[in-house]
Amino acid sequence: QLRLVESGGGLVQPGGSLTLSCEASETLEYSAIGWFRQAPGKEREGVSCISGTAANTFHADSVMGRFTISRDNAKNTVYLQMKNLKPEDTGVYYCAADGHFASSYCTLNPNYDHWGRGTQVTVSS
Repeated sequence: QLRLVESGGGLVQPGGSLTLSCEASETLEYSAIGWFRQAPGKEREGVSCISGTAANTFHADSVMGRFTISRDNAKNTVYLQMKNLKPEDTGVYYCAADGHFASSYCTLNPNYDHWGRGTQVTVSS
């Protein structure tokens, strides 16, 4: 079964940057990947996603222009580059994968088959 492991989280000051990685136990070449986050007391929300072919990416309005999602299929890894971080970006960040979507499709809804355990991101001075 596909396993996903997130890394790269940590404590960063407002305005700082972090890059999260999502490494898979097997090929992600045909899978759509989504990044989600969950803050304490809040529901999990979709942040960014990338389609299997990488032809399409989507970002939540709250992170548009600050977050970039990319993938390296040779390394079975998807990245979330986060810049100009804000305190409201704090939360546990999860990556998710699904190989059943159309190759050009991804979604910010949590309708993915496989999930990682998450990595904590804290934005605070």
